[in-house]
Amino acid sequence: MSPLVSVVAPIYNEGPGVDRFVHRLGQVLGEAGLRYELVLVDDGSADDSWVRIVQHTLADDRVRGIQLSRNFGKEPAVLAGLEHAAGDVVVVIDSDLQHPPSAIPAMVQRWRDGAHVVEAVKRNRTGQGLIGRLGGRLFNRAFTGLTKVDLVNATDFRLLSRPALDALLLLPEHSSFFRGTSSWIGFRRTTVEVDIDQREGGASRWTFGALFRLAVNGLTSFTSAPLHLVTLVGLAFAGFSVLLGAQTLIRWVRGGSLAGFPTVILVLLVMGTFVLLGLGVIGEYLARIHEEVRGRPRYLVQEKSARAVAEVPEQLVADRK
Repeated sequence: MSPLVSVVAPIYNEGPGVDRFVHRLGQVLGEAGLRYELVLVDDGSADDSWVRIVQHTLADDRVRGIQLSRNFGKEPAVLAGLEHAAGDVVVVIDSDLQHPPSAIPAMVQRWRDGAHVVEAVKRNRTGQGLIGRLGGRLFNRAFTGLTKVDLVNATDFRLLSRPALDALLLLPEHSSFFRGTSSWIGFRRTTVEVDIDQREGGASRWTFGALFRLAVNGLTSFTSAPLHLVTLVGLAFAGFSVLLGAQTLIRWVRGGSLAGFPTVILVLLVMGTFVLLGLGVIGEYLARIHEEVRGRPRYLVQEKSARAVAEVPEQLVADRK
């Protein structure tokens, strides 16, 4: 029997995009002759995304649906899909069709050639504004420099073999960062280049605030390097203070005038800014520690849907009609 390919896609307020995605994915994988299952994870959508997912599960036994009890965020939704995937190999992909499903057959072939992790890297950033492109590049390069895990031009669109997935699921931390941890685990890996397409069906739901929060969570959950940077900057300020103190003492001994209110004010402003930023960094890590100590589940499943066991609520059917 040919290997089973599990395709995991988080869904949040996609509406008609669910139908487009399922149709496109089935077309690509069907033409490639791949045996597959599609795991759609509804991350607390407020529209009819779950109704559409249920309908697809009833129409096609290769489609499975998982509905989270509320909006937990993309990372927990991806994790839920990975934990429920049954395939010999798992592909994570966005459902808005910016990640081209046509690249999946090539990724599967790379796996058959011996790779355990196949990463899709961007040739372009279609549909992103200037700020989005610069912000993404800055984060990826900063993350790569601080963690030595290469995320330059990386995406969440990637394939993991069953051994690599099992290793990933062993990681116990509450705050997960799929793009980083799937690189951190190692294993034999390769890349495929992809062209990022325009989003189909509306604008992106990622706001600047949400992207900034994701970046902060990704860094603080993956590396303690920002804490070390605070220490290094503190040492630099200590050295500067010693030099400034020595200069002041020498001028006093020589009877020189001590001008310097602007200098003192500037030093206080700079040091005060650094102290507040340092406290903010420490606060982020304390928040991560608090989350880990609480030990709450990373997500909660409200309902599952598959052809063999699904029962469509009457009210959902009525609403859909």
